[in-house]
Amino acid sequence: MWPSDGVVFDRTCTDCPRLVAFLEEGRKQHPDYYCAPVAPFGDRRARLIIVGLAPGFHGANATGRPFTGDYAGELLYKTLYKYGFANKPESVHRNDGLKLLGARITNSVKCVPPDNKPLPIEITTCNRYLQAELAIAPKNAVLLALGSIGHNACLRALGLKVGEYKFGHAAEFKLPGGQTLIDSYHCSRYNTNTRRLTEEMFEAVFARARKLVSQ
Repeated sequence: MWPSDGVVFDRTCTDCPRLVAFLEEGRKQHPDYYCAPVAPFGDRRARLIIVGLAPGFHGANATGRPFTGDYAGELLYKTLYKYGFANKPESVHRNDGLKLLGARITNSVKCVPPDNKPLPIEITTCNRYLQAELAIAPKNAVLLALGSIGHNACLRALGLKVGEYKFGHAAEFKLPGGQTLIDSYHCSRYNTNTRRLTEEMFEAVFARARKLVSQ
């Protein structure tokens, strides 16, 4: 996990009052939970950067590592392992020895929001951290956005107009700065249970990402 290092990630950030209050209440109810802004996970110079929505209350907010301890992470880490982006197929807790290989996972919003729904102002406020992350990423990075919020957050962080790049599952965009943006429906329980996103659809996106980063 990244240490707190100022602009790229700040574990002490209190810029969003609603989220700060929600974290404080979470610490009271679950004193053993991490309950703080969750740092990106993986190599800062990775070619593949996965951008999710926000920590889940009983997942990353509890464990302190993105997509760890929740349902969405089960599919994500299994797929990362299958395509050579992780050394293990599951993520249990942040000290379980799991390592990402040429990949990094981050979120559009670093703090858990009530009902998993960050407000527009919270997404905008937190975007400066993603902007800082992408500024030090390889210029030919592949950005894999999980959901439309991640898609839009990537574009805003790069100073691009959201209206010029329409989100769609498996959509792919070559961006002006040299990065490639690939979209996927979020690997949430709702999307997989309703079959909006199947395992085969998710794997196809990662197969494409693997091909791009291997070029």
